[in-house]
Amino acid sequence: MPDFVVSATNHTSFTVSSLDRTIAFFEKGLGFEVTSRAPRDPKALESITGVPGADVEIAFVRGPGHSIELIEYLGPEDRGKATPRPCDTGFSHVAYDVSDIDLAVAAAAPHGFKPMNNITVIDKGPNAGMRVAYLRDEVDGLVVEFIEKPLG
Repeated sequence: MPDFVVSATNHTSFTVSSLDRTIAFFEKGLGFEVTSRAPRDPKALESITGVPGADVEIAFVRGPGHSIELIEYLGPEDRGKATPRPCDTGFSHVAYDVSDIDLAVAAAAPHGFKPMNNITVIDKGPNAGMRVAYLRDEVDGLVVEFIEKPLG
């Protein structure tokens, strides 16, 4: 056992190409609230991340029980884009329970989030009987999973 206590999950973070675009998805598509948005001191970010020339604006959006940090890097100039597949090391996603997966998928579409495959019923494990789908943002590659629990 460690000599310290993890007391809570603070946030999950994603780097995006446009805060405006991604905030619109979380705010208008999912109904989340923007709780803050501001640039950060480049020297502090360089110290935290180890990225020379880190120049960012950060926003936090709050959904049920959890905050998402969205980071738009304005520098350095040589930043790139990664789009791993679910089977690739480093792939990540955030999953949300939804009341109607078909409506959630439809609400995400205008924001560029498209299903990676089919809505599927899980056959085993703790999510057995639930309908699930992965959606990928066509611009940034951010992946969300929607999970609809069976009625009853």
